[in-house]
Amino acid sequence: MPALRIELGGRVQGVGFRPFVYRLARRHGVSGWVRNGLGTVEILAAADPAILDRFTAALLAEAPPTARPGLLGVTPVAEAVEPGFSIRDSAATEGARPAFPPDLAPCPDCLRELADRSDRRAGYPFINCTQCGPRYSLIRRLPYDRANTAMAGFPLCPACRAEYADPLNRRFHAEPVACPDCGPYCRFEAAGAPSAAGEAALAAGLAALRRGLIVAVRGVGGYHLLCDAADQAAVAALRHRKSRPDKPFAVLFPDDARTLDSCVAADAAARAALRGPARPILLLPRRPGAPLAPAIAPGFGTIGAMLADSPLHHLLAEGFGAPLVATSANRSGEPMLTDPDAAAAALAGIADAFLHHDRPIERPVDDSVLRIIDGAPRILRAGRGLCPIERTLPFRLAEPVLALGGHMKSTIALGFADRVVISPHLGDLDDPAALAGLARMAADLQSLYGIAPRRLLVDAHPGYASTRWARAEARARGLDIVPVWHHHAHASALAGEMAPGAAPLLVLTWDGVGLGPDGTLWGGEALLGRPGAWRRVARFRPFRLQGGDAASRAPWRSAAALCWAAGIDPPAGLLPEQGAGIARAAWARDLNCHRTGAAGRLFDAAAALLGLCRVASFEGQGPALLESLADTADDITGPAPGLPLADAADGVIEADWSAALPALLDASVPAARRAAAFHATMAATALAIAETVRRRHGVAAIGLAGGVFQNRNLVERLAPALRAAGFATLFGEAIACNDAGLSFGQIIEYGGRA
Repeated sequence: MPALRIELGGRVQGVGFRPFVYRLARRHGVSGWVRNGLGTVEILAAADPAILDRFTAALLAEAPPTARPGLLGVTPVAEAVEPGFSIRDSAATEGARPAFPPDLAPCPDCLRELADRSDRRAGYPFINCTQCGPRYSLIRRLPYDRANTAMAGFPLCPACRAEYADPLNRRFHAEPVACPDCGPYCRFEAAGAPSAAGEAALAAGLAALRRGLIVAVRGVGGYHLLCDAADQAAVAALRHRKSRPDKPFAVLFPDDARTLDSCVAADAAARAALRGPARPILLLPRRPGAPLAPAIAPGFGTIGAMLADSPLHHLLAEGFGAPLVATSANRSGEPMLTDPDAAAAALAGIADAFLHHDRPIERPVDDSVLRIIDGAPRILRAGRGLCPIERTLPFRLAEPVLALGGHMKSTIALGFADRVVISPHLGDLDDPAALAGLARMAADLQSLYGIAPRRLLVDAHPGYASTRWARAEARARGLDIVPVWHHHAHASALAGEMAPGAAPLLVLTWDGVGLGPDGTLWGGEALLGRPGAWRRVARFRPFRLQGGDAASRAPWRSAAALCWAAGIDPPAGLLPEQGAGIARAAWARDLNCHRTGAAGRLFDAAAALLGLCRVASFEGQGPALLESLADTADDITGPAPGLPLADAADGVIEADWSAALPALLDASVPAARRAAAFHATMAATALAIAETVRRRHGVAAIGLAGGVFQNRNLVERLAPALRAAGFATLFGEAIACNDAGLSFGQIIEYGGRA
């Protein structure tokens, strides 16, 4: 009987692939075996040729919903195969292509069992099967077997072992499988209250939430802080204790369409994203009169909505029966808290109570954040449920590389052969703890994938913490350093995801700032070319910005700089009472100033000129408030004029921002209409730049890259206009357009230079 040796890679471990193969083989009458390798699945299949063809096709076409298999090889073998099909023990194989599954939200079958009081796992916060449960956060090494996970310390009871060993059971080799008799359990602790365990701990946690207390809950990838989202006093207390005055909180909703619909507007695409196995935070329009505390998202027209990502969160959300604030317990920019003792110490003055559990967390994973922009969900932050992100490169690397990304919204990426693996969100590297987390993640990726990089790719800005860390690491290990320009990486990230071919591409790289090859701070560029060969063809007119790094958190500085450069007195109330005169004198003398034409600074300036945000408590606050205000306006009528374009002395097309100032400063027009008009003007300017470059260079495709394009109002004005003008319009979905995409872009840019 003919036999084939079949090897599959991709996401094929931790997703029930072997039992799927077993059932498929029995259905088709195929003999042989299946086993895990290091990141692969190997199959020996024997049957008539026609049956083998159908079986091989079905391996891909009928794979489990959370699997992402790829066929690595099919080889005929002359080997005697005993009748029947079996699942063999895992084997270490040479030339392994490890792939790590992400953590997955509870599946419908497990949720049904969770609610069934007659089921032995009813109400058990750690229920899971091959289609759901923790994966990436508990894997220690491959192959993906229980002994190589954080569950190794929980021996299976007889009932769980019987399920684990039954190929026809959906818990066959579900490595985190457990029950109340043999698995992890919850523990409730609060000052002045008796501790509780198991179901009593969950009941105590719910009682604390109902009393308006703040409860720290240990989840899949770290701790959340929970409180009643309708309780203004509780939310205000959380803001005060966490020193988070303005940044919006995410809201955990029970699995109840009526409750969700009362608070946010969610269409079919939004509901699909919310209910997907990643269970991200999804930014959705807030409904007027939503029964949520005003302090949830002050001044913002969106709510970060999420459904339960774990059985524990599901039990809390359903038991509470109303929306809960669910925000990461770590301070902004710092790594997730994962250890119970460390969390108890760090949150002693923030949380009133703790709901711990004893399942180890091997690596922290923050919540993923998505937003539906121009009809598709776009990743703004990749974390739990999505990471690690693994992609095939459009080239083959001669040697492994590690890309260190940027400074804000940090991620790192490991590139080897024709693959790239992108880490979860690591935070902002201003904090030493975040930089230590980056170092741990770098070591972790190399250990998990068995890859030692020979080159480190870094942002060309010498002051970035990631760049400084990489240079120290390179000296210690004898590695090469390869600098990559910030906006070249942005453009290459977009090209690598959406346009890996060789055709020239025009990419608008609009963000806060990043060091450019000419020594100025870029952020409002149009780059033409392809990875490894970008050239600037357009920009906003540079202006002198005073204050150094302080300018990023002081939108008034951008607004004042534009007014001063245009010869206009800043409006009353814009400048702070302290330090304004010094800043004006320093600007006039060009002290502590830099040149920039960054679009992000223009949005900062507009927000400050409209009185929305003069000093920001978090990155991007001003532009986000400006967008929210623009969303409330009766839309402007007629086509908006773009900014004037002219060729600068170096031949680069330059858009003159000064033409936008009179409209922004016209107090006779409602602020919301001015905010909307500014968005329309920026979109019209982008379209005019694209059309001018097309006339000169014949480019047909345009891409949007950089954090400014997280702005839904801007993109949904610009993208339809570009398509109507005949452009193929590219905007990333799986790779964040903000600085979280830089590490991937650095590898694409490096590969393009070869």
